[in-house]
Amino acid sequence: MAAHMHAYLPILILAVVAVGFVALTTLASYWLGPKRHSEVKDNPFECGIASVDNARTPFSVKYFLIAILFVLFDVEIIFFYPWAVNFRALGWTGFGQMACFVVTVVIGFAYIVKNRVFDFEKD
Repeated sequence: MAAHMHAYLPILILAVVAVGFVALTTLASYWLGPKRHSEVKDNPFECGIASVDNARTPFSVKYFLIAILFVLFDVEIIFFYPWAVNFRALGWTGFGQMACFVVTVVIGFAYIVKNRVFDFEKD
């Protein structure tokens, strides 16, 4: 087993170089970076919108629900690519299986629309 350990040497070297590079650049930016502080520079700023309220204000649950649904449907759409690439090789069996998959996705989407998950009005 020890004879095969030399095969992992390039991976170890790459890991050491990567960690060393990250540590070196982080420390260099800390040491060499500007240290001038002011009220305006230290104020949190994001996307061109000045912060007005406390950052600990809770978000609506609908925000997280929409985010999870986006990820869910995005991942489901990924399954269409291998099916489209192998469409002819899969034949009618593959078509039937994908039709069942599409029907299941559409039923889930109809359930979401029926329960008004995408209504953005305040409750």
